[in-house]
Amino acid sequence: MAQGNKGFASLVTGEGGTATEPRRPPRTGILGARENRLAELAAGGVTTRIHEAVDPAVCRIWEGHNRDYAALSEAACEDLITSLRAQRRQEVPAIVRRVSDDPNYHFEVICGARRHWSVSWLRAHDYPDLKFIVEPRELSDEEAFRLADLENRSRKDLSDYERAADYARAVERYYDGNQQRMADRLQVTKSWLSRYLELARLPSEILACFGSPHVIGISHAAAIAPLLSHPKIRARVLHATTEITSEQQARGGAGQARLTPAAVVSRLVQAGREETKPVERREQFRDAAGRVFLTARREGRGGVIFSVPTAASADRIAVGAAIDGYLRKLAGNR
Repeated sequence: MAQGNKGFASLVTGEGGTATEPRRPPRTGILGARENRLAELAAGGVTTRIHEAVDPAVCRIWEGHNRDYAALSEAACEDLITSLRAQRRQEVPAIVRRVSDDPNYHFEVICGARRHWSVSWLRAHDYPDLKFIVEPRELSDEEAFRLADLENRSRKDLSDYERAADYARAVERYYDGNQQRMADRLQVTKSWLSRYLELARLPSEILACFGSPHVIGISHAAAIAPLLSHPKIRARVLHATTEITSEQQARGGAGQARLTPAAVVSRLVQAGREETKPVERREQFRDAAGRVFLTARREGRGGVIFSVPTAASADRIAVGAAIDGYLRKLAGNR
């Protein structure tokens, strides 16, 4: 025995100080597992969440969600649909908030639009009993935005444009247009955030050139945005969008591959570099033999330059009459 004979005697007689509490074996079985779980929760080592299995039809997509739900399709969700079919259940719950302003819905989806779309699609295609697993939380709009951004920031299936549009909405809704404040809350640099905002703020004419905004990356926006800051260059770039968009539509209608995003950017950049030459408005006066004896050329703000060849065939009277007639005509056209 650990205390020897003396320890044994003291236990019998009650002498020798406080008795040592004997060790107890760990609890096992159902009751033991429950007790151990409660101990872990009390110590803060484990947290627990409540999950609910619901019909996806009672869930709406939060208006601030960063994914373009309308752009989802069977092809876009193929990997998730395959996983749900194999598992026969949804492994990762969607984050939702409870709805109180619409009797048609019980929840709105904060994170998990693809899961919601995929479960809804499978329920309509041979899996009518499949449930949408949700985790309800109490979140403000700003907290919901940051949570959705954190979950989706590393996802490759979320396009740069979807992320950019989400940031452009958020900076006005939650941060009063203060980019630095938003960057601090998201724990990113202001320059990193600015690159996405540049993409979100591209004119609709530019977006139309690409066929779909979802193929435009922040690197493409970084090449185009500087061209739009100068009025004359901006005008040339926007003028070029008409031809590019028409070409894209013609290619699509003929079943041909569309211009790549890199090719579109190259065309727009080239258009911005090309100086528009002013239209030369020139008129020549000839004698009876067809020889030029006077040239009138308009330049600048209504200025006119007259040129007379050194060996002019007409005399001064003819030249003067031609100049007078030209100025009268010019005055009449104003």
